[in-house]
Formats: sequence, structure tokens, C-alpha cells
Amino acid sequence: MTNTLILITLLVKLGVAASVASALARAQTFQRLLFAERRSRRQTAALMAFLLVPLTLGVWVRTRVSNFQAADISFETVILLGLLFGPWWAMLGGAVLSTPAMIHGEYFSLPFYAVLGIASGMLGHFVEREEIWGFTPFIDLSLYRWVRRNLRHLRVDRQFLMLFVIVVLEMVREWLNRMNPRRLFALNTNRWELQVLVWLCAPVVVGIVLKVWNALRVELKLKQQERLLLEARLDALQRQINPHFLFNTLNSIASLVRVKPELARQMIVKLANILRALLKEHDAYVPLSQELSFTDDYLDIEVVRFGADKLRVEKDIDPQTLDVLVPSILLQPLIENSIKHGLEPRIHGGTVTLRSRLQGDRVMIEVADDGVGIVAQPASALKRAGNGIGMKNVRERLEVLYGAEARFTVVSNPGRGTLVSIELPANLSIR
Repeated sequence: MTNTLILITLLVKLGVAASVASALARAQTFQRLLFAERRSRRQTAALMAFLLVPLTLGVWVRTRVSNFQAADISFETVILLGLLFGPWWAMLGGAVLSTPAMIHGEYFSLPFYAVLGIASGMLGHFVEREEIWGFTPFIDLSLYRWVRRNLRHLRVDRQFLMLFVIVVLEMVREWLNRMNPRRLFALNTNRWELQVLVWLCAPVVVGIVLKVWNALRVELKLKQQERLLLEARLDALQRQINPHFLFNTLNSIASLVRVKPELARQMIVKLANILRALLKEHDAYVPLSQELSFTDDYLDIEVVRFGADKLRVEKDIDPQTLDVLVPSILLQPLIENSIKHGLEPRIHGGTVTLRSRLQGDRVMIEVADDGVGIVAQPASALKRAGNGIGMKNVRERLEVLYGAEARFTVVSNPGRGTLVSIELPANLSIR
């Protein structure tokens, strides 16, 4: 095989990988199976069939058409199976993919792919799932940023580890091919610079497939975010304008009309602001100042309802955080949770405290109360721990919007209060 043909084969191989990944991604069944949080064995087998049928056909074409070796991406496929599904499924996939090669006389294919499946499966268990989806053979275009990140927190760079392992496995395959050319398929050449390209082609193919699927995964998560935002709006709307809330608020307004008409007018305006904000179409992100303005109207009404002596509000807001973009309707469910489950059970009420501050390139937002904390009652404990509807929506929206970049923690001391902390990237801000 000439060096020119090898170079053309590598380029075509990248195109084949991108085409197959894109074609599979268009199938809704494949999308549902690939991105499912949990899969049964039958579902995993169906997903394997989506991958193995066309790619095994590619191996068969390579054995029949000598100049179309780019159709065989079985090596990269086994690595993908190991990273995404584990060693046993990777070994099974390797056995299926090696069948045409075995028939062709390449008897080392089956044992090699079995070992490859185990190695890639172990690598997949060691590397976190988000790092697998974010894999790229170009570790970091900024050497300074890469060095600073790894010196600040000494750890194994899993992106580099994945690249290294894939290249080493490709080198092993090429060495076995040189020792037994007819027993295992691999591309090899006498030009060292071209051989390096052959070694690097495997991680690039793996990276292309993961990038194509991850782009679809991000798109589906954005759609899920839209659904969660709509659910959050409907949930907030349902909880805020339910008859109980309206009755209490309007009853408070009615009691103030003659005694304190100006305060009654202010409450009507704030109630109208709340309803208007909940009914209008929301953006995914709003400045923290706008989010605080919304919660101010809600808190002002609650203070009048409960009494200023029973519900106190304190704020410690860093002015530098006011322009930072945060998810809309982020704080109101947390504040409501503090009032309803933390302060309302106390005879003497208590204090809700809002805090925000910048820590480097991240913003910290806290909602604290000095109420009863998480008590023994199962229902109350579940809601205060973040499993209530409002708290769950906040947690899920943060996960969808920021992934591992967001932190949501709940710390409670029974009888002393609860602290909800949110840590978000502060790189989104209005200009």
C-alpha cells in the first residue's frame, strides 16, 4: 500500500466516522437509547445493534475491496463501546466486528479485540462520564492554561490519559501487524511521520464520533432545560396564585385598606408585579439584580402577612454580583421553602438571609434561615433536603444549564436553621 494511499485512507476514515455518527444520531430510537440514564440489557443490545450492523459491514467491505480500507473503523468502535458501555459489551462488540476478519484469515482479531475491550472498558470506568463526552485529541491549545490547571490541583489529566492509552493501543496493533501481517489488520508505513499520523488517527476518530454525539446531547439537554423552565414557571404560578395564597394576600390587603391605605396599595402593586413576572415569557438567564427585584416583591408581601416582628429579611449582596446572569426564578422557591418549612412552624418566626459574593470566576449565592431545620418528619425532611417540587426544579435546572460547573448544597442543623448554597460560574454577565 503506497504512502499516498495511506494518507488518503486516513482522510476518508475521518469522513466515514463522521458520516456514520451523524447518520445514527438522526434516528430518534438511537438518541433515546444512547442518552438514557439507565438501560436494560435488551436496550443496550438494541443500541449495540445500531452500531455493529453498519460497522461490521464496513469490516467485510475492507476484506473484499483491497483499496477501501477506510471502511474498517472496528478498532475505534471497540474503544467507544468500552468507554460508553463497559468492558463486557466492548468484548461482545469486538467479537462481532472481528467475525468478517476471522473469516478472512485474520485470526488475531478476536483475541486482540477482546483485550482491547477490557482495556477501554477499564479506562471508561476510571474516567468520568462528562470527561468522556468532552474528549478531544487536542488536549489544550493553551499550554500555559493546561500547566496552570494541573499545577494548581495535582491530579491525573484524564483527557491526556485517554489520548495516551488510545495511541499506545494503536501502536500495539501496528506492531502485531508487522509481526504477522496477515493475522491482524492495521495500516503501517516505512515513513515515521506518516506512521505517527496513523497512530493519531485513532483518537481523532474517537473524538469526532464523541463530538458529534455530544453536540446532539447538548441540544437535547437544552430542550430539556426549556421544558424544566416551563415546568418551573407553571409550578411557581400554581403555588403563587393558588386560592390559599391569593386569599391570604387579599385578606391582608382588605384589612389594611381603611387603616393603612398606602400600604394596601403597595401590596396590590407588588402582587401585580409577581403575577406579571410569572405570566410573562422568561429568558433562561436574568441578571441577579432582576432576580432579587422579583424576590423583594414576594418577601414584602410575606412580611406584611406574617408581620415584621415574625419575619425579618437580611441581605448581604456584593454589588459586583448584580450584573451576573443567573437562571430565572432561582431564588423564590428557595425563599418560600425557608419560610414555609423553616420559619412558619416557629411561634416567634425568624430571619431569612440572602447573600451573594464573588470568589474568583465564580459567584456564591446563599439563602439561609434560623428556623426549625430539617426535622424528623419524612415529608418535611424530603422537601427541605431538596426533593420538593420547587427545590428539585432548581437542582435539575442547574444541572442541565451548568453540568458539573454548578454546586447545590443544603446544610441544616435541627432547631438552628438551614443554609442553601449555590455556586455558579460568573463568566455570564450583562455588558
